[in-house]
Amino acid sequence: MRRTPSTPSPTPAASSRWASPRTTAVVRPGGGVAGEEPRRARPPPGSRVRLPRARALPGLPLARFMSEQRDYKVAFDPSNIVLTAGATSANEALMFCLADQGDAFLIPTPYYPGFDRDLKWRTGAEIVPVHCTSANGFRVTRSALDDAYRRAQKRRLRVKGVLITNPSNPLGTAVPRADLEMIVDFVAAKGIHLVSDEIYSGTAFSEPGFVSVLEVLAARAPLATEFALDDRVHVVYSLSKDLGLPGFRVGAIYSSNPAVVSAATKMSSFGLVSSQTQYLLAALLGDKDFTRRYLAENKRRIKERHDQLVDGLKEIGIACLESNAGLFCWVNMSHLMHTRSFEGEMTLWKKVVFDVGLNISPGSSCHCSEPGWFRVCFANMSAKTLDVAMQRLGEFVQTSSCKAAPAALRRAAGPARSMSCPLAMNMKWALRLTPSFADRKAER
Repeated sequence: MRRTPSTPSPTPAASSRWASPRTTAVVRPGGGVAGEEPRRARPPPGSRVRLPRARALPGLPLARFMSEQRDYKVAFDPSNIVLTAGATSANEALMFCLADQGDAFLIPTPYYPGFDRDLKWRTGAEIVPVHCTSANGFRVTRSALDDAYRRAQKRRLRVKGVLITNPSNPLGTAVPRADLEMIVDFVAAKGIHLVSDEIYSGTAFSEPGFVSVLEVLAARAPLATEFALDDRVHVVYSLSKDLGLPGFRVGAIYSSNPAVVSAATKMSSFGLVSSQTQYLLAALLGDKDFTRRYLAENKRRIKERHDQLVDGLKEIGIACLESNAGLFCWVNMSHLMHTRSFEGEMTLWKKVVFDVGLNISPGSSCHCSEPGWFRVCFANMSAKTLDVAMQRLGEFVQTSSCKAAPAALRRAAGPARSMSCPLAMNMKWALRLTPSFADRKAER
């Protein structure tokens, strides 16, 4: 299915919907839920217990949980939620619903490398990068969006929308409200869609905090209705990051467009989440005290580990982009490269991976337009392990500084020998994640 039907068809009785068709409850600003069924009496011992249908289980708890993350500034209608097997399936399903083969989406750079797979491989859609630079902290500008739109037109691509990650992966920054306002104005002017991937919404640990695109729409409700923005703004969410449940493969699409919800519901039949998983999550998300305490503690620990990484890198002379969310930092290591080029970036990356023993991601794999930036994750290790990583990297920086002067003399005398890496043959899969020079030239 390439295009959404003009009129939504009836919702199938599959487990892909988070709420029963009869459920019309909406999360109230104060956290209460309207239309919630009363608790049933506990069955007598030894009697058979019939579990309720999985499709009616987690709708209200998930809607409340998503609203809780946004300080109850946004109300979520459970009937507009479509369950998918992770955010990967959610993004792909939206591409199938919103774009035909050969249509394009604009994505600000640097962006999550998996989008090249998730959005393009099976849908036939194209990605046109919106080039952002370090001059303004890699924030999206209207001129950058206009430039990407013109480049798409030159390639005779029909632009169907803009996709953003908020908070950003790999930058680790929440998109400022002013930038969201500008992006919404852009899609309104062009008459296209906006997809906001908000799977890191619960990781914002410092001000300015996370602002959902739905907050922006709510603040301009009359205009949003006039320009049909409600039908053209869609949110992707997952429990993988905020609750640390990537193996559960639970994602969701939230859309007020009935045609998108209908089409996505049908497509989700190819990637269902088990009834047992849904039942477990309904109980987990329904515990308001647990989710409140968990989110607060999780943000505290993320900030603690983030500060440890930033301070450790600062001590060895490596700077980071100022960030306030996510599980990673965007690190500038360009001064450690022998040449300010993407080839120099890959050489440095190989040294850090093979010699230092640290797994970091080169910025070129995220389509960054400036060589020398790397994504460094900090939330998947203990404080002790992070200390070891900083020690290793510090020794590498010190060694590199000592060799800098002799290396400059060798380059003046003649070409240097290329670095030999015995593990390179086993790492071809990693190298394939990085766009080739031809791909990067095409992006420009």
